Amino acid sequence: MSETAQYVDLATVDRLAQKVTGLVQILERTRQELAEARSDNERLNEEVGALRENLTAARHETEEVETLRAERDQVRARVAEMLDQLEALDL
Repeated sequence: MSETAQYVDLATVDRLAQKVTGLVQILERTRQELAEARSDNERLNEEVGALRENLTAARHETEEVETLRAERDQVRARVAEMLDQLEALDL
């Protein structure tokens, strides 16, 4: 009977050892996944920063284009007015 008790205890210990080994493997995978997630997070934060800079630059360029268009329209209006005045002189 003591052999059976030892056998049962060894089987229980073996199962426990297998479970502990499995948990250690899960923990190692989780740590690796966490490290990868942190790396991805850093890379994505850098990309977001670059995209924000690009967006700011694009907005600034859009404002410049709008200003230049408004100036162009003013110049056109002045030229048209001068041409009208020249035609009115009818020299």
